[in-house]
Amino acid sequence: MCGFSGFFSVSIGKDEGTAILRAMGETQRHRGPDDSAILLRGNVGLSFVRLSILDLATGMQPIVSREDETAIACNGQIYNYIELRDELSARHYETSGDMEVALNAYRQLGDSFPNSLNGMFAGAIHDPCGSTLILFRDRFGIKPVYYTKTSRGFFFASEIKPLLGVPGVRCEMDRSLLPAFFTYRYTPGEKTLFKGIRKLPPASILKLNTKSGEFEVKQYWEWCFPSCERRISLSEASEEFNRLFTDAVRIRLRSDVEVGSFISGGIDSSAVASIAAIHKPSIKLFTIGFRENKYDETGDVDAFLRLMNKRFSRSESIKRRCVSNQLTALPGIIRSIEEPISLGTMVPTDQVCSLAAERLKVALSGEGADEIFAGYRKFLVEAAALEYPTAPPEKKRKLLAMCPELSLRLGGSGEDHLMRHIASERLFSSDELIPLLGLSQKPDLDMSSIVPSSLAADANPISAMQAIEVKSRLPHYVNLRLDKLSMKHSLETRTPFLDYRLAEFSASLPVTLRVNLKTAQEKYICRESFDCHGVLPPSVANRAKKPFTMPIADWFSDTASLPESIQDIILGNEVDRQGILDGNPVRKYAKEVTGTGIGPETMISSGDRIFSIVVFSLWYREFMEGAF
Repeated sequence: MCGFSGFFSVSIGKDEGTAILRAMGETQRHRGPDDSAILLRGNVGLSFVRLSILDLATGMQPIVSREDETAIACNGQIYNYIELRDELSARHYETSGDMEVALNAYRQLGDSFPNSLNGMFAGAIHDPCGSTLILFRDRFGIKPVYYTKTSRGFFFASEIKPLLGVPGVRCEMDRSLLPAFFTYRYTPGEKTLFKGIRKLPPASILKLNTKSGEFEVKQYWEWCFPSCERRISLSEASEEFNRLFTDAVRIRLRSDVEVGSFISGGIDSSAVASIAAIHKPSIKLFTIGFRENKYDETGDVDAFLRLMNKRFSRSESIKRRCVSNQLTALPGIIRSIEEPISLGTMVPTDQVCSLAAERLKVALSGEGADEIFAGYRKFLVEAAALEYPTAPPEKKRKLLAMCPELSLRLGGSGEDHLMRHIASERLFSSDELIPLLGLSQKPDLDMSSIVPSSLAADANPISAMQAIEVKSRLPHYVNLRLDKLSMKHSLETRTPFLDYRLAEFSASLPVTLRVNLKTAQEKYICRESFDCHGVLPPSVANRAKKPFTMPIADWFSDTASLPESIQDIILGNEVDRQGILDGNPVRKYAKEVTGTGIGPETMISSGDRIFSIVVFSLWYREFMEGAF
């Protein structure tokens, strides 16, 4: 795991270019504290900082081909590099790692080369013979890359902060994106809240002509659902899932340093740890708990390890408790994430990454399963809503008993299923945004950044909901948070559920194998396979989902216990001073915060709303007011 940056410029000379590359590298040194290098030739410069994990002796980047001088600098891991190396025609290799294989994949396959890569990656390739500079990013946006174009050139980096110091960039906020942030809790799409700085979309390459300076972005892969569902039995699907999942974990254990695993009470991280322990019996497991019982999962973890005591007999379980006074770390967390996101996993994720980084450099995670295999409760509610209209009276009673929130869903506004899905997690309504943001009219939110353009009008509603999750929430919140906070602590995190083979398998399945109303289960095929193949005990495989989040409503309902900097925000004083939001609605929302009746399953609470205001205010202070 590493960080890369660079530029294309016709006006930057050698000395200035060297200084720029060094400064960009130092700004993201936490991504690669072990080594650094720069490559400057002609109008192109590349900078690289390394976290040494694979091919410790010869894996330093940028890697340059002897044959044609093509060079690569890439952040991430190509897990199938051993197999891919054998598939490519004979080449001379200077290294034994993964990135020279990726470079040769480009040299042999051209622009389509990312399709051959199974991994998490964001990188740059300079092809001097083809007068081309290419940026590329993995299918699900696990690894980030940002870019900007100024009067001095085209600049790019693994993080935003290196770009804030390059010639021609001013740190300005794009106020037009504030409605999106306060609606979704993150900013979907290619734009960021930093004016002029964009993200390369997942599964895309950016190709820049180093003669003209012109560039284009194109997508090389898309997660989509076939028009006809695959005919496959439950036992066949269970067997195929187990084969793919087991291999996804196996290849993510490839490393020249120790690999550990996060683990919670949920089935995703438990299954990842279970398969990993087969290959690494002494694997270290890292867990975060809470004093608040309804949020704490450490008891479930302990029970799981006891049930699987033979498999984990040599493993070490390491725990840390996340408490409210750790909110003092929030400014640093926001500084590391760079793009404001407002969900309660930030602080505990920071804590578990810190805990793991004290002992090793690589940890596995269960992230991505809920998006790929329809693991959120809202998918089950949608399935019940689809069946309810034509169900007989007795079945209707059972559906309402299974999903009490179904009655609210059935009495909705009449919007189609896509808009209902988007609205289900809307933090503030359009009417509420008007006074909060001082708008003159309701904001017009761009749905193109949320809804895939290729989504068929007649797509199954649950598949359509999943497609939205994978296009927007997965890269712009889930993966963003995990990458930035793990890298804050110089830790690499690997996500087996985001193996593209698993994703394509899931998309091919009948919806009933993802969400099953008979068993009232989301991620049905995962649970069935884990149980059938002994990955998890039945009691764990069938355990209800419990979201991993901190007790925002509990903590924020006691204003006096909060850090002073946060108190100043929720009381409206800091908000008034900054002059971006209206302090009066903020004070109103702060008074409404209560932990009563709120738990980890609560989609939106008054605590979530005030937390988004705190996150934005701290982000504004850290970046727009220059505190970072």
